[in-house]
Amino acid sequence: MEYLKAFITGGLICAVGQVLIDYTKITPARILTAFVVSGVVLSAIGLYQPIAEFGGAGASVPLTGFGHLLAEGVREAVREKGFTGVFTGGLTAAAGGITAAIVAGLLASVVFKPKEK
Repeated sequence: MEYLKAFITGGLICAVGQVLIDYTKITPARILTAFVVSGVVLSAIGLYQPIAEFGGAGASVPLTGFGHLLAEGVREAVREKGFTGVFTGGLTAAAGGITAAIVAGLLASVVFKPKEK
């Protein structure tokens, strides 16, 4: 049942993105940015946590989950460190994921050869 919930949640988030790509003139880069920002906003008003609890990886893997992670990191850092947590909390919470993305990109660039256009 956990896999089904993750599939439904992630599928709905991706379906929203696909509808935006197909039926609007918004660029994919702006849609991705909007997903991160919407994750932050939904987390700030307390709506994303129930979605994340229901959907599990289906809610934490898409970019909305990254926005939620940033917002929760800032919230936790502000609670512990005060105002300086605003500047450090998001990066501290997301450091593992950011590092993994950079290392994976580096390995892909070393292993694969680019094609000329």
